[in-house]
Amino acid sequence: MKNEEAVIRPMKVEDIPGIIDIEVQCFPTPWTHHAFRMELRNKLAVYQVADINKKIAAYGGMWLIMDEAHITNVAVHPKFQGQGLGRKIMEALMEEARQRHMQRMTLEVRKSNETALGLYKSMDFLVSGIRPGYYHDNGEDAIIMWKNLIGSDFFI
Repeated sequence: MKNEEAVIRPMKVEDIPGIIDIEVQCFPTPWTHHAFRMELRNKLAVYQVADINKKIAAYGGMWLIMDEAHITNVAVHPKFQGQGLGRKIMEALMEEARQRHMQRMTLEVRKSNETALGLYKSMDFLVSGIRPGYYHDNGEDAIIMWKNLIGSDFFI
């Protein structure tokens, strides 16, 4: 499947089973159906999916806190990886954050996740620190990254 067939749109409750399928295949400690239902009710949360022929191929989410957007998760189904869907999801989230007047965006990523690190660096996210032992499943460190959504590259 080509990524131009992907429709990026807001997540709906009917999308959760497809998202859980991605979670189980991509993460050692996947979020639950209940967790995603709660996120849909969370007024501070925004989630986008990449829908290809009524199949959820990728998704991503963020929390909007004050003037910052915090990426909660981004994942692409293994069958659809390498087609630019992670970038499309991130672009959709950044655009939504800008429309909601967010100044900056932040995320944590596993130190070993070279694919994600490469994507975020290519989108001008800057490494700003490390959270030692952040991931509970194996104690791996998280790399903290930030990006200004509007204005200069100066961080406060």
